[in-house]
Amino acid sequence: MAEAESATHPRRHRRFRRRLRTRIILSFLLLGTGLTALFAFLTDYARQRVESQLVEDVMNRNINEYARRFYLNPGNARPELPVQQMYGRVVTREGFEQLRREEPDWYELPDGIHNISGQDEDGNPFAYKLAVRKTPNEWFFLAYDMTQTLRGEVQLKRALYVSILLFSGLSLLIGWWSASRVMRPVTELASRLRAYRGSSQPRRLAPHFPEDEVGQLAEALDDYATRLTEVVQRDREFNADVSHELRTPLAVIKGAVELLLSRPDLDERTRARLLRIQRAEQQCSDLIGSLLLLSRNERGQGHSDVARVAEQLLDSHRAQLGGKPLELRLEGEPGLVIEAPEAALAVALGNLVGNAVKYTPAGEVVVRLLADGVQVVDTGPGLSEEDAARLFQRGYRGTHAGHSQGAGIGLSIVGRLCDLYGWEVKVRPRQDGHSGVVATLSFGGAPLDEG
Repeated sequence: MAEAESATHPRRHRRFRRRLRTRIILSFLLLGTGLTALFAFLTDYARQRVESQLVEDVMNRNINEYARRFYLNPGNARPELPVQQMYGRVVTREGFEQLRREEPDWYELPDGIHNISGQDEDGNPFAYKLAVRKTPNEWFFLAYDMTQTLRGEVQLKRALYVSILLFSGLSLLIGWWSASRVMRPVTELASRLRAYRGSSQPRRLAPHFPEDEVGQLAEALDDYATRLTEVVQRDREFNADVSHELRTPLAVIKGAVELLLSRPDLDERTRARLLRIQRAEQQCSDLIGSLLLLSRNERGQGHSDVARVAEQLLDSHRAQLGGKPLELRLEGEPGLVIEAPEAALAVALGNLVGNAVKYTPAGEVVVRLLADGVQVVDTGPGLSEEDAARLFQRGYRGTHAGHSQGAGIGLSIVGRLCDLYGWEVKVRPRQDGHSGVVATLSFGGAPLDEG
């Protein structure tokens, strides 16, 4: 069911695809934003890594120097530090317990450099690195204040965020400008193609474009249009030749039949056969005229009485029934006249009636005249949903076709005639509890009451 719905609306999914211009702009935006964000992340990471290594290296050197100065003058509990922003402390064995009470975090720390952060009594954040060296008799602590460094880090991150936004906006502008430049020749090519719509002799596109990718596309379109024009021209010439060549012998047949029918000494059996030949000649003429109009995609001029054409079709099929137990009748009020030649109506309605007569072994075929259309109702074997959905495809023959003659193009011609004249045709199983098919031909384009 999903496949059928997708095939019925082939443009539904394409409607939500982004235009090529939008995709180019988004590509530039994503590329610029991604590269800027990556650069900002790597910059911040490198800064933190280098800064941490430098600070730790400084602290390692200074704590060693701090210990050396202490041992040079053991009486000085606070040796002078060679570097500012550092706080040094020496705890002897007698002060270990006091350190556990005052600084339990420091007491538990092993040798090395540690990151300490928190808030002071006023609620202000602080951070420092603490270098620890422990000997059996003395513990050395060297703190390096990182508060200013953290503030600088926050400012750097803000600057990086602003740079990401600025470069993203710049990427968006560059993408918009690039997309406009890239898509301008494509848009011009599309405009020229639309301007040639409906022309039987389209002009060449390639001379209007340089020899780049768009120029190659224009050249390919010119080549395709040339070949397509030649095919259409050959098809039209062939249809015209076939129509002319077939109408000549049909005119001869028509004249000969009319001449024979004018003889007064004809018996009824011969007259019936001549009338059958005359009806067949008329059907061939109607079909040739309709096919020629279809090939040209042109509507024929004229008016048709639907009831009269339907009665003629039923009379033609009654003469061909032989001993088949089938009743053909016409129902409804006459008077419906449509703006179309009788040849087109006879082909469209004749195919519907002919199918009903062919596939109904016994019972009746009723042609019912409606206010704005006509129905053909039969008592045949019915129709499956699959057949109803595919009947108007060229070459498709329903499951009840069996070994009957036919190439499966009759209803395809009906569908094309309906598209040409703005009619609507529907074929469905009967809904009144009887087997059979209801074929509805609407001439106004509005849905009909199918009863």
